[in-house]
Order: sequence, then structure tokens, then C-alpha cells
Amino acid sequence: MTDHSSTPAKRPIERFLNTVEWLGNLLPHPITLFALFALFIIVASAIASAFGVSVIDPRPVGAAGRAPDGVIHVVSLMSADGLQRIVSHLVTNFTGFAPLGTVLVALLGVGIAEHSGLLSAAMRALVFNAPKKLITFTIVFAGIVSNTASELGYVVLIPLAAMIFHSLGRHPLAGLAAAFAGVSGGYSANLLLGTIDPLLSGITQSAAQIIDPNYHVGPEMNWYFMFVSTFVISILGTWITNSIVEPKLGKYQDSEGEAVRGDMGALSAEERRALKGAGWAVLGVTLLLILTVIPGYGVLLNPKTGTLAGSPFLKGIVVFIFVFFAIPGMVYGRMIGNMRNDRDVINAMSASMSSMGMYIVLVFFAAQFVAFFNWSNFGTVVAVKGATLLASLDMGAPLLFVCFIMICGFINLMIGSASAQWAVTAPIFVPMLMLVGFAPEVIQAAYRIGDSVTNVITPMMSYFGLIMAVAARYRRDMGIGTLVAMMLPYSVVFMIGWTLLFVLWVFVFNLPVGPGAATWYTL
Repeated sequence: MTDHSSTPAKRPIERFLNTVEWLGNLLPHPITLFALFALFIIVASAIASAFGVSVIDPRPVGAAGRAPDGVIHVVSLMSADGLQRIVSHLVTNFTGFAPLGTVLVALLGVGIAEHSGLLSAAMRALVFNAPKKLITFTIVFAGIVSNTASELGYVVLIPLAAMIFHSLGRHPLAGLAAAFAGVSGGYSANLLLGTIDPLLSGITQSAAQIIDPNYHVGPEMNWYFMFVSTFVISILGTWITNSIVEPKLGKYQDSEGEAVRGDMGALSAEERRALKGAGWAVLGVTLLLILTVIPGYGVLLNPKTGTLAGSPFLKGIVVFIFVFFAIPGMVYGRMIGNMRNDRDVINAMSASMSSMGMYIVLVFFAAQFVAFFNWSNFGTVVAVKGATLLASLDMGAPLLFVCFIMICGFINLMIGSASAQWAVTAPIFVPMLMLVGFAPEVIQAAYRIGDSVTNVITPMMSYFGLIMAVAARYRRDMGIGTLVAMMLPYSVVFMIGWTLLFVLWVFVFNLPVGPGAATWYTL
């Protein structure tokens, strides 16, 4: 039964979301957008160069990349030298784009685990074995963890969570909301490194090298903070679901939708046996990885310092992401019977690559934009001018990052892709905040908060239509405003709680956001 008394409160949200959707639909496809950005940089660099746009280089004399005259000039890409550089580097811009190889390699392993059925079975086992009092927490937690496997949480867990709540006599939309909050609102949190980590770190490294050409950023750079964030977001998501969302939804009547209450799809005996076998494989792989980093013995520690910082282990972490998913996936597939030989494994990897066609095309144009932006010196000029402005405002570091997180959250309403948004904004924000004194590792951690918390309230998020379709099975009159009104408490509370955690973590306790990650940067 629809609560009509709440309708007036939803109308402003519906009008706002309709405006956002209308504005978002005016934008071209992200691939077209990057192509236009690249062309814009070429033209704008010629204009800026003609007007002599430049800034004094703040780096000390003798620093790598510093011009002899100590001035950073905008370089025209419409000149003969600029056009020659574009033509001769068009291919290498693409093939050398840092996120491309790391994401594809990681996805090969994830693809094996996904297509064998391991990830789906593990997720169902996690949810179904939880006590009823912990079912909400378990669903939010499973949603966050599912981000390791890309779209699996959207496709499998969110519909499954609605079914579980329905079967337990609870409101199915509350289950959907809890899972959606974990999968999308807690997108950047996780216990393990996933495909998003090397993708974002590669973009961050390219942006950081605008200021420091030798700066290296690893995929593990935010792992400590994101590990702890998993539990914080799970607790917040549980509280919001149980205390705000489900009470507001009220008692669910089966006549409101078309879905039939039924079996939750518990694991079969064969699946449980295969899952145990995969568990032993995970344990074996984990022990092997531990052996490589034992102090005084581990062959993958930093050969100079004997520590993890700057070690081959961390530099090659994407290899271990591949192994960690591929071997247990093959064991599970073999035991369940859908991976009997090498051809089945190869087909699984091929299937995962076939789904990346759009991403590869996006990377081609994004790589050109990033390269053109760097060559033109626009990023450095904007960063120096922005850093000067920030310094003149004398804004405290916590308040500065609170504003930065809110800006990222707002931009995310229009650009739903984490990589697309960061590829556009990182060349501006990373150098700017580095010049104020903050390390790229901390800047990226803050960005990931803003990029995550507004995912659940923007129609620009690529899976928003899927969520609407699932929700409509349980409420025929489901609209965008209804879904956003339901998810808005998660967005607001996650923004406040996660930002508070960041401020305490970085500025009160001065903890590193990841292994060997710096907090401060000095020229």
C-alpha cells in the first residue's frame, strides 16, 4: 500500500532528479565526450599559447621537469611540433595507458571465478548462512565485497537481496536498498584489491607525474583505509536500513507487485562441496603469497630495504589478483563440472574480455585526452594557480578535503563512471592538492568517497535502470523519485560518516591510507 502522506515530501526530490536526468541526457556518450575534450585541448592550447599563458614554476631549481627559465608555459598542440607529437604517439598513448593492462589482467582471473560460478556461490553462501538478526549487515557487507567482481553485485546480489527479504516476510525493497547501498554506495570500500584499484591508481599516477615525473602510485595505495571503510559502511548501511528505510516503507503486501514469494536459491550439496574445495585453494594461494613476503626470507620484498614498501610484491599486485581468483575459480569449476579442461578456462577468460569492448574504446580516447592535457601543460598551470588560491584562502586541511569530497560527489551525479570522472578531474585536482602539500595517495582516497556515496541517487549510474526494473517487480508504481527518496538517506549518512572517518584517519590519527602510502608531499 502506498503511503500518500509522504508524496509531497518526494515531489522536490523527483523534480531535482528529473532535472539531473534531463541535463545528463544532454551530454554525449562518455566516449564522444573524451574525444571532444581531446579536440578542445588541442584548440585551447593554441589559443592559450598565443596569449602567453604561463606561471612561475614552484619546484626548486634542478628538479626533474623544471624548465631552465623557471616558467611553465602552455604548449600549443596545433603547431607543427604538436601535431607531429600527436601523430607519432597516438598508438603508444593507448597501449601505455596505465589502467588498461592492469585492469585486463585482473579481469582475466576474475572472469574465471565468475564464469565457473564461484563468485555467485560464495555470495549466496555468505548471505544464506548468516543469522536472521545479521541478515541486513550481511547483505550490505556482501554488496561491498562483491565490488571485487565488477558488475556481479548488481546482477546477482541486488535481485537476490530483495528475494531474501521477501522470503523472510520483510519488505523486499528494503533488501534491495541494503544491497544497492553496499554495492554502489560503498563502491570503493573492500577487503581485497579489485579491478577498480589498479584502474584508479594508474590515472592518479599519470596526474601526479604532471608535478613529479618519477612519482609511482601502486594499486594498494588505499587498501588500509578501504579495508576499515568496509566495516564502517556495513554498520552505517545496516542502521539506515533497519531504522529509517524499512520502517518508512511499512508492511509489504504481495498485491503491490508481481514477484512471488518463494525459494531463495540456497546452495546445493554439490555447490557446497565445490565451495569447500575452492576455499582450500584460497588458503593454499594465500599461504604461498605470505611466503613471498616473510621478513628476511620473502623473495618479493624490496631487495634494498627488506620491506613491503616499493617491493616487487606491491608493484606486481595485479598478478596476485589474477592468481587469487583464477586458481580457486578453476578448482570450483572442475568440482562443479563446468570447467573440465583448458578450453573451458580459456572460454571463461575470453568471455570476460568480450565484455570489455566498450571499456577499451573508452580508454583509447581517455588516453589521448590525458596525454594531450599533460603535453599542453594546462594541468600544471591550473594546479599552480589553484594551489595559490587555496593557500590564500588559508582553509584548514580537514575543511579543504571535506569540500573536495563534496565536489567529487556532485560531479558524480553527472558522470557515473569512476574511471571516466577521475580521468577528467585527476589532472586538475591531484597536481593542485600536491602543490598544497598532500600526497596523491590521500587525494585519491578522498576522491573515492565522493565518487561512491552519490552513486545510489543518480540516474547517470549505468545500472540505475536495472535497479529500477528489479524494484518494479515489487512495486508497480515505482518511479525514479521513489527510488531516490529511498536511497537518499544512505547517500547523506555515508557522506557524513565516511568523510568523518577520513578526517579522523588522516588528520587526527595521522595513519597511512595504504601500505607505504605517504600523507604529505613536499617539492
